[in-house]
Amino acid sequence: MTLRVVYCGTPDFAVPALEALARLDEVAGEPVELVAAYTQPDRPAGRGKKLTASPVKQAALGLDLPVEQPLSLRDEDAQARLAEYRPDLLVVAAYGLILPQSVLDLPRLGAINIHASLLPRWRGAAPINRAIEAGDTETGITIMQMEAGLDTGPMWHKLPEPIHADDTAATLHDRLAPLGATALIEALPRIVRGEGAPEPQDDAESCYAAKLAKAEGRVDWREPAELIERRVRAFNPWPVAQTMLEGQPLRLWGARLADGSDGVTPGEVVAVTADGIVVQTGRGGLELTRVQRAGGRPIAAADFARGRSLEGVRLGE
Repeated sequence: MTLRVVYCGTPDFAVPALEALARLDEVAGEPVELVAAYTQPDRPAGRGKKLTASPVKQAALGLDLPVEQPLSLRDEDAQARLAEYRPDLLVVAAYGLILPQSVLDLPRLGAINIHASLLPRWRGAAPINRAIEAGDTETGITIMQMEAGLDTGPMWHKLPEPIHADDTAATLHDRLAPLGATALIEALPRIVRGEGAPEPQDDAESCYAAKLAKAEGRVDWREPAELIERRVRAFNPWPVAQTMLEGQPLRLWGARLADGSDGVTPGEVVAVTADGIVVQTGRGGLELTRVQRAGGRPIAAADFARGRSLEGVRLGE
């Protein structure tokens, strides 16, 4: 009996698992057939707002897979189209559409999700960013049986991954994406054979990773330096931490903790060093190491400061 799999995903994070599935010949003695890829509709992107296919669509076309891009899976016609593929299993990774119960019930093995955290911690849309922002030292991948609740389903498999002190959301994403593929391939035999039951989540241990908002990038210099430094990393590559300098936005791509100065107003530049620009915060100093002016490119903060008189200048609104 052939295992017919439909894959649902959209961003770069979801590509390694799709490619790993495409390389599979069999799982638990069953031949595997990847029968279709579902992804979000093409969206305008870039300065020219040109319609652009999602990374999963681009990868799926490269694998000669049929691609489906419904606006919603609540629609009866969309559900009928999915049923025509006769899937035994849905594999979902950062798809971006809600799967109603009727869709979850369609395949005989249901739907499993590749989630970028160690559930039940960081359910929701931005688990990588929120883990860094909170100062977590470990995250990982969870393979979860999907149910109607948001990331509440029982767990088949987990793989941990450390969060390094210099990790940004971008660097951590780039390690978790292939780890998601590994976790999926490791979990599939047990799922297909129906060995045991997945582990229920402890709701008391859960927390929510809210979707990022652009406004969160604005730095409040009254916050402690430790928190601002974590947000600089958590919001890289989007929405990017930023402040105002002399009435113009200044994006912050890199920062590290530094000694502050007592009695100085938060946001004031207290020193310009060989490595960057030290700004007073609500508690301690923060050395900016990489910055970007509007219309420019990211550069070393030390290069940005060269030739400018910044000591005593106050950053912020």
